[in-house]
Amino acid sequence: MTEPGAGPLQGIRVVDLSRLLPGPLATLRLVELGAEVIKIEGPAEQGQDDASRYFWRTPQEQTSGQPGLMFRELNEGKQLRTLDLRTPQGQAELHVLLQTADVLVEGFRPGVMQRLGLGWDALHARYPRLVMCAISGYGQHSPWAHRAGHDINYIAMSGVLEQLATVNGEVITPNFQIGDLLGGSQAAVSGILAGLLGAQRTGTGCFVDISMTHEVLRHQVMVGVVVAQTGRAPPQGRDLLSGGAPCYGVYATADDRYLAVGALELPFWRRVCEVVGRPDWADRHWSLGLVVGGDESMALRTQLGFIFKTQPLAHWVERFADVDCCVTPVLRLDEVRAHPLLADYFSKHGQPGL
Repeated sequence: MTEPGAGPLQGIRVVDLSRLLPGPLATLRLVELGAEVIKIEGPAEQGQDDASRYFWRTPQEQTSGQPGLMFRELNEGKQLRTLDLRTPQGQAELHVLLQTADVLVEGFRPGVMQRLGLGWDALHARYPRLVMCAISGYGQHSPWAHRAGHDINYIAMSGVLEQLATVNGEVITPNFQIGDLLGGSQAAVSGILAGLLGAQRTGTGCFVDISMTHEVLRHQVMVGVVVAQTGRAPPQGRDLLSGGAPCYGVYATADDRYLAVGALELPFWRRVCEVVGRPDWADRHWSLGLVVGGDESMALRTQLGFIFKTQPLAHWVERFADVDCCVTPVLRLDEVRAHPLLADYFSKHGQPGL
């Protein structure tokens, strides 16, 4: 994390009205780049504070009234203020902050800021250099603008969730918030930085409309190509990168752990074949005509799976340790903490992703 007041955004002031995950993580990234972030919550006694304060709290935190680790990590380095924006006093105090602010971030349902008299038109007229970023599930002006939603809804509506499925068609519930983090936080940071650059060059701020659903959709490059060419989504578990090529996928081991095989290029695949004792498979590769998702590909995938299933994960990790072929263990998060690749990250940054 950048020291407070240091970094390329030194001198930039951000007023953050957002809650939960997408907005707070976006503004945390701005803190890490040197920005000053003032987080505004509503009164706790009215249930208007950030609900993430109460997520995954320990018994001790519940007893003491301390917010949970998620809230503390997401808001590290920020100034915390309580304002009731539904009152004249709260709005007056917000306007004092906006007089010297460069960025305003909010994550309310579309229409809330307008009802408070804090919509883009009103704020832009008063603070022409202000960059305002609104993060919502479906965008400010879409037919679904006023619908509620969470991450699972956004990735469902963008077509991503349907692709997160096994070859048997069972759609998984991912424990990673693709919509919130990619569609929300990361897209917001990109939009805010572009808006700040524009304001610096022209003297005029802009409105950054982040729809988490639309932003996730924009990132479906690989699947989008297939749809453009065929008019339909690829069959679940049978596309090049979803299990339809033996050289790329996840394989179970004897101890019910998993290997991630990413031998997409022919030289990598040939090395995998050597390690598993099947050099005769070396030319059975998609780049040499093996049909992705075809019967031969799926049969070969099954055969390779049988081989990996004969030994535990540790055996395969050792066998592939010095082989340049893109094969890695599927680590649990507790194992990630101890792995030489990432242990130094945790010593410097604390929680993953924060």
